[in-house]
Amino acid sequence: MNYVIDTSAVLAVVIKEPTRDRLIEVTSGASLLAPASMHWEINNAFSAMFKQRRVTLEQAVAAVQTYEQIPIRLVDVSLREALRLADSLKIYAYDAYAIGCALQHRCPLITLDRELQVAAREAGAKVLEIDS
Repeated sequence: MNYVIDTSAVLAVVIKEPTRDRLIEVTSGASLLAPASMHWEINNAFSAMFKQRRVTLEQAVAAVQTYEQIPIRLVDVSLREALRLADSLKIYAYDAYAIGCALQHRCPLITLDRELQVAAREAGAKVLEIDS
């Protein structure tokens, strides 16, 4: 099975949030895809956590090392389609990339972001529910 995974789900795994084990269980043996922006989104999330004093540099580096071990195939998405989705759904570009990726590859989207789940369904993408 192929899944598109977004940053919220990846972060939950690498920073060991309560949904971590369920995410690993659900994706075990699956092929994971993500928009090519994933690397930047991961580091952007950690930079926000620095500002909030939620993680130290050492913790972030360790989490990024874990992230780099996850076999995720980064794929390009149509920038035009992402703009269309961002406009029609009133969402940020990063969220539009994830939805566009799911639609383009006809794969369910794994995200812990409730607003993204709603937007993805509105766009016609399948969303895989993850509960802890």
